Amino acid sequence: MDKIEELKYNEFIKENKNKFNNEQLFQIEKGVNSGIDYSIYSRPEFTYGQMREIRLGLEKGLDVSIYSNPKFNLFEMDKIRKGLEHGIDVSWYAKPYFNSQQMEVIYSGLVKNFNVSLYAKPEFTYGQMREIRLGLEKGLDVSTYTNPEYNEDQMVEIRYGLEQGLDISIYSDTKYDWTQMQEIRLGLKNNIDVSLYSNVNFSSDQMLEIRLGLENNVDVSIYAKLEFDDGQMCEIRLGLEENLDVSLYANIEYDYEQMEQLRYGLIEKSDISYYANNNLEPDQMRQIRWGLNKGIDVSLYNSPDFNYLQMSQIRIGLEDGIDVSYYLNPGIEWQEMENMRFLITGTR
Repeated sequence: MDKIEELKYNEFIKENKNKFNNEQLFQIEKGVNSGIDYSIYSRPEFTYGQMREIRLGLEKGLDVSIYSNPKFNLFEMDKIRKGLEHGIDVSWYAKPYFNSQQMEVIYSGLVKNFNVSLYAKPEFTYGQMREIRLGLEKGLDVSTYTNPEYNEDQMVEIRYGLEQGLDISIYSDTKYDWTQMQEIRLGLKNNIDVSLYSNVNFSSDQMLEIRLGLENNVDVSIYAKLEFDDGQMCEIRLGLEENLDVSLYANIEYDYEQMEQLRYGLIEKSDISYYANNNLEPDQMRQIRWGLNKGIDVSLYNSPDFNYLQMSQIRIGLEDGIDVSYYLNPGIEWQEMENMRFLITGTR
């Protein structure tokens, strides 16, 4: 800097030093050394990062008045400055209500000469803007989802459907969440009758089970019912795929874990009537099923009065061939049953 500028700078620092931190003073000094009008950003309300962005713009001969506003953070200033450097019409996004991510999506669209008016709107989030821009990149009719009522994930599913040439009108309704949209889209992609599960009252997990059943050519009408939760649907579907008589357990009175035990019993060709009782917990059912597999008399303990730990002690005793009548009493704790069993067998 020349002598006059140096005197001006020294006088400025003397009068304002206490208003700035060292990093801000460094940016001011850099401006002085570059011969630019550092007074434009020598204001305490600018952070050193904002000062840097304005200084870089001044050094490039840019119209920094467009972004020399404390309402823009340094990242937002950076996006505006880069747009000016590339001769882009930054008026599309040089607005305080856009954050730096939104600015980036608008900027990248302008670089590719896209019609950014479709998404350069404050009501769209960054993610929504990105999905619309991606659709434009793919040459899709983005008007089908340029609606702020769709969240980012719903837009993704509609975009995927457009890319795959599917009839998105079947699921492009805001009443479906994105996971439901996904299940319908996958069904359309696999050429199955999605009308069997495109009921908005089905959760996406229920939709999944019906879709998998359709893809595996089973009679989904047996379980495509709102009263079955997704776990129950899964157990019925698996049974159908395994050619089991699911009518023996396709009952809403059984939860999915009970259904699982009944299904395992059918696979093992056991007489599940011994434990097809919705008053039995899944762990109790398991103990009875294991007993059936060992060929023991499970009728001695297949009562809900015994908890599963008591059942376990009775089952083990029967498998060992001992007289379990000594502790065949639901009033005896399972630990005591175990001790009695050890005494009878002479083992520990």
